[in-house]
Amino acid sequence: MVSKRFTARTVATAAVLALTATGLGVPANAAPSNSRTFTVVAEDGVAADTAVAAIRAAGGTVVSRSDEVGMFQVSSDRADFAARATAAPTLIGAAEQKAIGRKPKLDRVEQEHLPAAAGAPAGAAKKGAKLDPLDDKLWGLEMIRADKARKIEPGDRRVTVGVLDTGVDASNPDIAPNFNWSLSRNFAPDLTDVDGPCEVPSCLDPVGTDDGGHGTHVAGTIGAAANGFGLSGVAPNVSLVELKGGQDSGYFFLDPVVNALVYAGRSGIDVVNMSFYVDPWLYNCTANPADSPEDQAEQRAIIKAMKRALVFAHNKGVTLVGALGNNNEDLGAPRTDVTSPDYGADPYDRPIDNESCWDLPTEGPHVIGVSSVGPSGKKSDFSNYGTEQISVAAPGGFARDGFGTPTYNTPGNRILSSYPLKVLQEEPISVTIPDPKVDADGNIDPRVATSVFKQCKANGECGYYTYLQGTSMASPHAAGVAALIVSRYGKAQGRTGFGMSPDLVEQHLYRTAAEHACPEPRLQQYRNEGRDETYDAYCAGGVNFNGFYGYGIVDAYAAVQTPLKPNARP
Repeated sequence: MVSKRFTARTVATAAVLALTATGLGVPANAAPSNSRTFTVVAEDGVAADTAVAAIRAAGGTVVSRSDEVGMFQVSSDRADFAARATAAPTLIGAAEQKAIGRKPKLDRVEQEHLPAAAGAPAGAAKKGAKLDPLDDKLWGLEMIRADKARKIEPGDRRVTVGVLDTGVDASNPDIAPNFNWSLSRNFAPDLTDVDGPCEVPSCLDPVGTDDGGHGTHVAGTIGAAANGFGLSGVAPNVSLVELKGGQDSGYFFLDPVVNALVYAGRSGIDVVNMSFYVDPWLYNCTANPADSPEDQAEQRAIIKAMKRALVFAHNKGVTLVGALGNNNEDLGAPRTDVTSPDYGADPYDRPIDNESCWDLPTEGPHVIGVSSVGPSGKKSDFSNYGTEQISVAAPGGFARDGFGTPTYNTPGNRILSSYPLKVLQEEPISVTIPDPKVDADGNIDPRVATSVFKQCKANGECGYYTYLQGTSMASPHAAGVAALIVSRYGKAQGRTGFGMSPDLVEQHLYRTAAEHACPEPRLQQYRNEGRDETYDAYCAGGVNFNGFYGYGIVDAYAAVQTPLKPNARP
């Protein structure tokens, strides 16, 4: 969400890859080639070697393979390879990575606060002593009572939280103490057509870096260290694992995402946060009449691969948490999709059938879907909702919360978290002000002094922080609470393992969430906030469960204080 299009559907920001394709980076100096890259998915029950044979028969060469989910990266110089692969009875389809030669646009949801006038009110910031200097600005931690929870359970170092995102800047002094170098991996090489020139010859950015910024912000909310510096996260003692599955530009392709999920399952990761949707389709449909036969086959392949990967990770003990999306719509009654495909071809109108179309990963199996609320507890205007998909709500920010009060449309209504210096030095102050937020010497431009912060140690080591908003920011609050649950109630597994059944984590998260009734009137409008009728949202359901809040707003304190009751209903 810039050039980042995160959160399962960030208002017209989403920039994503054409066929969720491969994730193979091409060095800037690579020689021209007629070879094209595809993602191929095998039919259910087909042995990997049988699929490989079919791929070869269709004219493709397997570059890499994920046998657990029947997915293959393939190169081919045949113009008809995709059609031949789709026609093979053992293969579902082939998706080609097709460059469009442009970068994604700024995310209008996550960065709506730009520009922030110097001297503007601090918004939702709270007064009072906190562990870390910037914690008084973290209204989200106070809302979910994470500040109280850490007195009982601050998190266990053995608990690992995977940040499946654009990377994680491990140089930030709040991230460094909790960053797990041995488990962290990069699955998304740079793609020069959308990410720009590669920073390293291999195009595979080193672990511990984040040229997009989004992943570092998510990581800070989950587990920034409570170290008397900067700010702290929901679970300040857990281990953070970089699972780079998103491009620097904000695209999330199928191959990197699936490979990251499979790796998380193999490696014993406890919780994985997913604040994105897989490109290039906002909704993947099995047979949408608006789509060509080739695009239909591509989407069936995406659906199958993602569902297999999510099930695999879950069965290996991974608790999966996902952003519900920023398209301000009921996911049980989706509107016409006018933004897909957002990579590789021009978008067109696609009426969406709820029975045969999925927003992935948030609508995938075993994913805890999280909506966003602002400081007042009101559903954020941009947040998706709906009784079919929602699980819980969490603080994600709402720029226009507090209408009629001094805090309306101030930076503090968003979520403050860690952010890479490099990205701040590249990001413009706004779409109309091209100057960077932070200059080459690391100094913050006064025009963003209320939305960007710098903290330095005596040795000159500095960390940077900024505000963003979105369901991308809500999901890590829930992931952090899930990590606290594993920390509090997990058990040793084998000689070196530690963890907890994701079903039990999910159940306890729901049971301890703070119930929140639908607002009255149930049909919420955001006219005062300057939004038109497309933002109107109807809240269905009761106090125990409804379309805006699910089982309630996550509550870290209740989660670590309430005894675990296996097999109890939420």
